[in-house]
Amino acid sequence: MNSNNDPAQVSTRPKNVMADLPQFDAHEAAPLYEVVKRYISEAIMVGKWGPGTVLPAENELATHFRVSVGTVRKALTALTSEGVLMRRRKTGTVVTGWSPLHNLRYFFQYFRLHDKSGDLVQSETKILDYRHDLASDDEAEKLQLKDNRDVIRLHRLRIVSGIKAMHERMVLPLERVPFFPEQENVPALIYQYLLTEHSIRIAAVRETVTAQLATEEDQTLLDVQNPHAVMVINDISFDQTTTPIILAEHRASTEHFSYINEIR
Repeated sequence: MNSNNDPAQVSTRPKNVMADLPQFDAHEAAPLYEVVKRYISEAIMVGKWGPGTVLPAENELATHFRVSVGTVRKALTALTSEGVLMRRRKTGTVVTGWSPLHNLRYFFQYFRLHDKSGDLVQSETKILDYRHDLASDDEAEKLQLKDNRDVIRLHRLRIVSGIKAMHERMVLPLERVPFFPEQENVPALIYQYLLTEHSIRIAAVRETVTAQLATEEDQTLLDVQNPHAVMVINDISFDQTTTPIILAEHRASTEHFSYINEIR
């Protein structure tokens, strides 16, 4: 692990640390402690609270989230048991430097491209196509669709620091997400949206990873020229009842980035 992820480094308390937390939505469908936990872990994931950061006191967090201290304590305890946080005498609760990405519970919620140094990168998304359609026979079989074959099709581009890194197509059964946002409001984190708005937790993903020569579409969207290999990830995401919920294909250039799966 990089030295800047060493939890033994000097602890810090950034100014206006509470301002780094997103606005809390008390109406989210997930249990409150899981919502608090996710908000805190996302602040860590995106670098707002770096390694060594001392979290606010439990009562401060409870006031911010407008929940009980017990709810906050349960969230912090869970993150501590997962290695994301650690308790220090006289100091308080400290960010260890272990990203939630490395934990199985958070494994399926985040973009998994890393730069060549191994650090996680953050992406912005651009919707290329959005439409309602009917599933093909193959899609219907994989998504276990029977009478209702209505689906939502998404095609989007992932951009990292101005570099076109990946484009991906996703198919979701409309009957499972009947109020899915229109194109201009599609969330960047689909898994998070499914959890908070539909109580659908992605519990497993079955992936097939291959390498192919870039197609004409890949060359255009990823700014590459043939001969150029792209990594192709075909996956099916399953919810907590083992029902398939997303069928996807991701096509990425690895010229600047690598795809890392790490579970501990």
